[in-house]
Amino acid sequence: MKLIIFDVGGVVCSNTSVVDHLSSYLNLSRKQFLDFAYQSGLHKLQEGKVCVKDFWEKFSELYGKTIEEDLWAKFFKPDLIVETVEIILELKKKHRIVAGTNTIESHYKIHMARNDYRFFDNIYASHIIGISKPDTRFFNHILEKEKVKPEDTVFIDDTSENVESAAKLGIKSILFTSAQELRRQLPLIL
Repeated sequence: MKLIIFDVGGVVCSNTSVVDHLSSYLNLSRKQFLDFAYQSGLHKLQEGKVCVKDFWEKFSELYGKTIEEDLWAKFFKPDLIVETVEIILELKKKHRIVAGTNTIESHYKIHMARNDYRFFDNIYASHIIGISKPDTRFFNHILEKEKVKPEDTVFIDDTSENVESAAKLGIKSILFTSAQELRRQLPLIL
């Protein structure tokens, strides 16, 4: 039995990035929005070191207008990628399947309410564990909690930086491009 770690956004669910919606809603360019977001502590938000309310308060100061609602939640409308879910259900017959996801509390709560994580044996969310990908400590945390060796682990993510980080630890890693390509690659490493 192997441990298989799936990223969620872009692998299990599509339509997870809200940056373009937020930029448009706030009448900012994508770059302006991201600059404000990073200055407001986006990385800390992903690691649970700042709450959503504090993030938007800081963002409001930079933006010059008060934002009173959680826009991360307002525009978050993910869709399950059915083909990936089918692969997960097949893999679960022989392997332990967990989610390893960079997320924020707002999005996590929406996924939980929609039952999007029901396919996983466990969920390792960056805002809960306090570490985000591509930091190798993220993967080491999962390996330690799951009591598995890197060579007995497979990681699937749609971000090359995350895949490279996991691979440096000896985790067999796949850059997700489509469910069809994942289905083709899995037998080569399992």
